[in-house]
Amino acid sequence: MHELALMEGIIAAVQERAAAHNITRITKIKIVVGKLTMALPESLSFAFDVLVADDDLWKDAKLEIEEKDVECRCRACGRCFGGLPLGVFSCPECGAASVEIIHGRELLVDYFEGESLDGEKDRAQDRCSAS
Repeated sequence: MHELALMEGIIAAVQERAAAHNITRITKIKIVVGKLTMALPESLSFAFDVLVADDDLWKDAKLEIEEKDVECRCRACGRCFGGLPLGVFSCPECGAASVEIIHGRELLVDYFEGESLDGEKDRAQDRCSAS
């Protein structure tokens, strides 16, 4: 279950950015996960719940996960396409196997929201990615 390690990295990145923005309580976090990462949204959600359960910074925080489908562009004919079975990377138009993956490998924090000590709401959208 590599989702636990991935979520640990995401949480650490967000905590670092929250401190930089003087956020003392995180209320929401949205992450984008490409299907090629093979990270299961349900497992990421479970790992998130376990990792933040006893941390006041994350009290009642909501996790939103956007899953990105695989999208490719053929280097031979330029056609953009998606919807192929995972592992199949040939152009449905010309049959070329030289494709550029445009989407599907993402694993990033789109944004997070929180409150500072003075009760001000803040939203950070730094696009930090987990490592």
